[in-house]
Amino acid sequence: MCASLCVSILSFPVHAQTWSGAASYYSGKGRTASGGHVGAMTAAHRTLPFGSKVRVTNLANGRSAVVTINDRGPFIRGRIIDVSKGAANVLGMRQSGVARVRVSTL
Repeated sequence: MCASLCVSILSFPVHAQTWSGAASYYSGKGRTASGGHVGAMTAAHRTLPFGSKVRVTNLANGRSAVVTINDRGPFIRGRIIDVSKGAANVLGMRQSGVARVRVSTL
C-alpha cells in the first residue's frame, strides 16, 4: 500500500513560487541558522527550507543570481530576502544596500 501511496504523493507537480519585494545583503561571519557558514552565493529567507535554491533578480537592472538558502531572516519589516555580499555584487546592489527584487524558487 505504501508503494502506491508514495508514488501518488511524489507524482504531484512542484510549482515554483515567486515573491517580489525588498532585498538587502549581509556580510556576517560565524555560523548561520543551518549550522553552516555565510558563503559567496547564499541567502537568508524566513520560511524556505535550508538548501533551497532560488533565483534572485534585481528589478532595477535585470541582473540575477542563483543562491542557496542557509539562514533565517531578514528580520526587518518589508524585506523578503537577505543575500550574501557575493550575491549582492552579482546583483549590482552593494552600493545601494537595498534593492527591489523578484525571488523565484527553482
